[in-house]
Amino acid sequence: MIKRTFGMAALVMACAGAMTVLPTGNARAAEASVKCDLTYNLSGWSLIYKHAQGSGMITCDNGQRASVKITVVGGGLTAGKYHIDNGKGEISNVHSIQDVYGDYAQAGAEAGVVKSASAQVLTKGTTSLALTGTGQGVNLGVSVGKFTISKR
Repeated sequence: MIKRTFGMAALVMACAGAMTVLPTGNARAAEASVKCDLTYNLSGWSLIYKHAQGSGMITCDNGQRASVKITVVGGGLTAGKYHIDNGKGEISNVHSIQDVYGDYAQAGAEAGVVKSASAQVLTKGTTSLALTGTGQGVNLGVSVGKFTISKR
């Protein structure tokens, strides 16, 4: 028992000694400080499988801009047909417009008849995409899927 305690104490002391030798500078990765906005139009349908396509424009506060294609696919217990006009999105925690492209995880519950509104937050690693939009259609259910932004 004494040997094990002594061994653990020696290990703790060795680690503490090694930590005092390491540099203590600010070794953080550069913080992502660019904010981008998305305006988009989207239309789609769902019947167990969910599919929507659209287009949009991304504008970043560092002057970068791009036309984009949007695709939504997924599945769940859903049924309906809908479209969103002049939707808005805020994309945060990016270094440049290149960080915006890719697949964002999506999960949600939809319920809308004729005119409806939606808001959701999607993630792709550390990047967040907050979407809001209003549109028309009928959609009801719960689904999961991916929201993809690609170059046009």
